[in-house]
Amino acid sequence: MSDLLKHANKQLTLFALTKVPMIFFCRPKILAINDENIAVKIRLNWFTRNHLKSMYFGTLCIGADLAAGFMVFAKAEQGNHTIHFAFKDMQAEFLKRPESDVYFVCEQGHLIDKQLSRAINTGQRVNQQVNVSAYCGTYEPPHREVVAQFALTLSVRVKPS
Repeated sequence: MSDLLKHANKQLTLFALTKVPMIFFCRPKILAINDENIAVKIRLNWFTRNHLKSMYFGTLCIGADLAAGFMVFAKAEQGNHTIHFAFKDMQAEFLKRPESDVYFVCEQGHLIDKQLSRAINTGQRVNQQVNVSAYCGTYEPPHREVVAQFALTLSVRVKPS
């Protein structure tokens, strides 16, 4: 595992333990992160599954939140900016029951870059829709199977220095 991934996973664990214990409970792991993409894995286990032995929809929402949110967090840290962000809303389409580990992928780093730039330049809160897909099997094409798609409205404000 690269140093960047180790660092990202340490930050995720620390954030989950100190700020949002529900995330820690799901034990997510960042598998890949770069300027354009992030892939987060949540295992299907006794804690994350429902009575039908598929991943609970609340766990799926946590994965989508993390994929988009951690990318924003990493980009702000890269640019040495202190930001406040939240999700204003979420639309979810559950396509198939996820009966194995789920990979959450956000491939919209360029949109997040533009959003952060607008927030920095204007000093105002900027809203942007970000898409996250959830896959079973693997997160790499062509062997991935889409089980859910999410559209989250990300609201970002850069904290003044």
